[in-house]
Amino acid sequence: MSKRDYYEILGVEKTANEDDLKKAFRRLAMKYHPDRNPDADAQEKFKEAKEAYEILCDTPKRALYDQYGHAAFEQGGGMGGGRGGFHGADVGDIFGDIFGDIFGGGRSGRPRRGADLRYILELDLEEAVFGIERTIEVPTLVACKTCEGSGSKDGKTSTCATCRGHGRVRMQQGIFSVQQVCPHCAGTGKTVSNPCKDCRGEGRVEDERTLQVKIPAGVDSGDRIRLAGQGEAGPSGSEAGDLYVEVRVREHAIFQREGDDLYCEVPIRFTQAALGADLKVPTLDGEAVITLPAETQTGKLFRLRGKGVKNVRSGRLGDLHCRVVVETPVKLTRRQRELLEDLESTFEGAESGAHTPRANSWFDGVKQFWERMTS
Repeated sequence: MSKRDYYEILGVEKTANEDDLKKAFRRLAMKYHPDRNPDADAQEKFKEAKEAYEILCDTPKRALYDQYGHAAFEQGGGMGGGRGGFHGADVGDIFGDIFGDIFGGGRSGRPRRGADLRYILELDLEEAVFGIERTIEVPTLVACKTCEGSGSKDGKTSTCATCRGHGRVRMQQGIFSVQQVCPHCAGTGKTVSNPCKDCRGEGRVEDERTLQVKIPAGVDSGDRIRLAGQGEAGPSGSEAGDLYVEVRVREHAIFQREGDDLYCEVPIRFTQAALGADLKVPTLDGEAVITLPAETQTGKLFRLRGKGVKNVRSGRLGDLHCRVVVETPVKLTRRQRELLEDLESTFEGAESGAHTPRANSWFDGVKQFWERMTS
């Protein structure tokens, strides 16, 4: 029976790149691998897809196939030899993604280490901006003090009979032969015949670890600080995991942070906006003064250079942006009301538009809108 075209098998065009081929093969592998599909012909379809992927992902072999077809790889053809093994790291990545849960653990076969931990550390904005050193308490698994993490009551261990001290075992799954961490000794290559009573041979116990964490200046929500070896202790004295301290910055009553810049709203009286004024505004390291020019409109931004946050990586200082908001006065006295009424009367007449340019443009826009709606 004639062999099917490799491109047809994978369901891709002849112009497909390596990523296209990888995606196509991964889709077929998940559908037809015998461990996932019990149908009688699933293994043949999987082998067919694997063969096509091996050839098309190898640039020299693909060139031969495009020129001579299957004849390039028939025995005695002299154009490409027999089929090789898996192509590079891509096939390994695919099988790791699909079958990692079947075989357990990673492909490296290294001893099982302790789990990594995450700790959420909440900070005030000032603490995040200037940096701080904090004491944290982390519930975790630590090395047993009684047996010093060995898991053995008398300190004696013996060679694991399952892996013969190698820490890895080979498992056969269908057409695959895969190495994995030995399930009996967790990759250490040793077993305990007289287990420690305090940790029951695990080499670790539940406890709370107290740590000093130095937070650098300029961190922001989502930043993580890695403390190597401060995660869970590994079983039977194996390597400990890491602790990742993740920063969460609380909302501030005055400032909002965007990257390295800070923003705040500054309320002003309408007389200050109309006549101009010098305003004292807060910053994270003291007070500063901004000068309002006469006729300042609400929403105008004033930038104070270098009054923001120091970037945790580059050291560049951000800016502070002050947005002024004109407040309408409340609880007016009789005298204040009279003064405002006198002021309002001066805006009446033909020249009133000169004092409210935005209002005029707004009314013009409304007029044009209604004219379009009614035409």
